[in-house]
Amino acid sequence: MTKALLIIDYTNDFVATKGALTVGEPAQKIADPIVTLATQFISNESFVFLPTDVHTPGDPYHPETKLFPPHNVRGTWGRELYGPLAQWYLDNNERGNVALFDKTRYSSFAGTPLDIWLRERDVTEVHLVGVCTDICLLHTAVDAYNLNYSIVVHQKATATFKPGGQKWALDHFKTVLNAKIV
Repeated sequence: MTKALLIIDYTNDFVATKGALTVGEPAQKIADPIVTLATQFISNESFVFLPTDVHTPGDPYHPETKLFPPHNVRGTWGRELYGPLAQWYLDNNERGNVALFDKTRYSSFAGTPLDIWLRERDVTEVHLVGVCTDICLLHTAVDAYNLNYSIVVHQKATATFKPGGQKWALDHFKTVLNAKIV
C-alpha cells in the first residue's frame, strides 16, 4: 500500500503566537511530531504533500473573506511554514516525493491537483496532520473518504482552536469517515 502524508496549513499565521488566525500553543506543540512523521515518510519512500492555504486580502469572491481576518497572504511571513517544518522543507523540497502546493478552500482536494497526484503515484492511504483539525483536516478527510482513500489521522500531530472541536473532529473521523486514529 502506497501512502502519503498531508501536512495541512502548518504556517505562521495558523501556528505562531503572532499569527493572524493562530491556534497558538496547541499547534506549536505539534511541530516536532509533524517533522518526525515527515522524515519517516520520506525515509520509507512515501510521499509528503504540504497543501497550504493562500489568500488575497479582500477577495470578494472568496467565502472566507467574510468569515476570518486576512491570513496566509501570498508572499508574507504569515504564509511561511512554521518553526522546524520550514527548515525541514528547505532541506527536502527538491526530493521527488515532497511537494508544497496552494489551496484556496478548506479541503486539500478542492481545486487542486492532489487527487491526480495521489492516483499517479498509486497512493491509497492518506495520513493527515496539521491544523485545524475540525476545519481543513476535516474537509480534506471528507473528500478523501468520498474519493475512496483510506484515512489515518495522527492525533498528536493535529490541533485546533478549541479542545471541544478537536475531540468532536477526531470522533467524527473515526465514526463517520472510518478513519484510523493513531
